[in-house]
Amino acid sequence: MAAVRLFEEQGYEQTTVAEIAAVADVDPKTFFNYFRSKDEVLFNDAARDFDVLFEAIAERRPDEGPGEVLARAVQAFAAHRRPKVPRREPAELSAAARLALTTPALQAKGLYRLDPITAAAMTGAVIGAIQQAGLASVQLGRSQDELWDAARRGLDVALHGLVSVRPTAGSPDPSGERTSSS
Repeated sequence: MAAVRLFEEQGYEQTTVAEIAAVADVDPKTFFNYFRSKDEVLFNDAARDFDVLFEAIAERRPDEGPGEVLARAVQAFAAHRRPKVPRREPAELSAAARLALTTPALQAKGLYRLDPITAAAMTGAVIGAIQQAGLASVQLGRSQDELWDAARRGLDVALHGLVSVRPTAGSPDPSGERTSSS
């Protein structure tokens, strides 16, 4: 993807639409037939994706707690979004995810609709856990399927809290010792 490559090489803020169009071998007017701005290259169809999240939240059942609503919203989002995401190699996936998760202007674009305070805090906890788990996955060069698994694990931690995380074999315990696999 030409835009992602330029964002990686030059930085998001320094890259212009004219440069993206030139590398993609299209006229800038053609670019604007598909995208309103350069950030939409990374957030293609994001408005509809967010609508899926908000619709799931709006359909809260009386017996559902906030965590259950957010879990259902994230599951609805994944069911909606995952089939539309083209398969990418880990290096390309890493570049796009890294840009979207670490560039302040792009982070703001991804979170701009969150409000009021309690919803923002709860949603921020869930989104932050998913983003950071996903970022760690792509930084480790994991596959796209492993990225989705990492996002699910981030969601589990956000919903069930830090006390739900148990040491795995070979991980350090609080004293710095490695746990045994038996």
